[in-house]
Amino acid sequence: MAKTILAVDDSASIRQMVAFTLKGAGYEVIQAVDGQDALDKANAHKVNLVLTDINMPRMDGLKLLELLRQLSHYKAVPILMLTTESGDEIKAKGRAAGATGWLVKPFDPKRLLEVIGKVIG
Repeated sequence: MAKTILAVDDSASIRQMVAFTLKGAGYEVIQAVDGQDALDKANAHKVNLVLTDINMPRMDGLKLLELLRQLSHYKAVPILMLTTESGDEIKAKGRAAGATGWLVKPFDPKRLLEVIGKVIG
């Protein structure tokens, strides 16, 4: 059975690119437009990995990360940050909140799939 990835980004073009890349590699993709939408979808579906942006309306990626990590079934689910942010301070906040990894936009599809393959096998 295909692994399911929740892709969270307020940019429709980024979501489409991510979904296209992941579906092409055989993953199921659930898209969310911001952290709140993602939290709702994460509670409604069994997800193997979350790929989220940081800067989004309603709820940002760090808050989403924090809330997901409080849910028992998301304690061990890999959560990757896919963002334009690359500063040490924000990365430290991400690690503290429980991020599994960090990818910087614009992303390289091959690299994205490599990292995802490593964390969800």
